[in-house]
Amino acid sequence: MYEVSVKQHFDAAHYLRYYQGKCEALHGHRYEIVAKVKAARLNEIGLACDFTELKGWLADILSRYDHTCLNDVPPFNEINPSAENIAATIYDELNARMTEAPFALSLVEAWESPDSSAAYSPG
Repeated sequence: MYEVSVKQHFDAAHYLRYYQGKCEALHGHRYEIVAKVKAARLNEIGLACDFTELKGWLADILSRYDHTCLNDVPPFNEINPSAENIAATIYDELNARMTEAPFALSLVEAWESPDSSAAYSPG
């Protein structure tokens, strides 16, 4: 099994509703998003997944969140923009773009800081 990953970032503000602590106040992060895919085989030119294609899909998704207050952007206008929810939301959006791909999305990580992250993978 091969695993390929890409990492990109976006800058955004957010606040955690009902947190009862510092994070309930508006604050910002440079989110680092890591997307990992798995493939059982390499294609005819020796790639499990084209980095450029995966980066393009991820960049398109992240552009909706860059330089926003996440609490104002669906679905975070209804659910808390926690690292866990950010990872799951990006996973779902990215996975929907891979329906015809010969590889499968395995994990999305959302890093809020250099030492704090949450990851999502189904099952």
